[in-house]
Amino acid sequence: MTFALVTCSGISNTGKLTTQAALMLMQRRPGHYVWMHAKQSAATLEAEIGDADQVIVIDGCTDCCATKKLAKSCLVPHYHIIAAELGIEKKGMGEVRYDEIEKVVRAVMDKEVSP
Repeated sequence: MTFALVTCSGISNTGKLTTQAALMLMQRRPGHYVWMHAKQSAATLEAEIGDADQVIVIDGCTDCCATKKLAKSCLVPHYHIIAAELGIEKKGMGEVRYDEIEKVVRAVMDKEVSP
């Protein structure tokens, strides 16, 4: 099964966190994920998601930028994860911590096993 990850394009710590979590997931399970930033056009997102079996949106905060961008396409996410709702505080341009990346990675991996 292939999962498409659509991540926030923000520059805050939670926005950067979504990118780092996607990169970590792709390292851990090569070929299992395709990944794209929400800053791409809706048409590009549709094309790049291609034949993925499921779409997982990872937003950094409750602004939900990735979700809003995906809504402009004909795609509907199977799962939606918001880093801030996992207890990760948005701190402007603060640094991302490894434990925060791991928390988001675990949330995504949990979605793979529980429909």
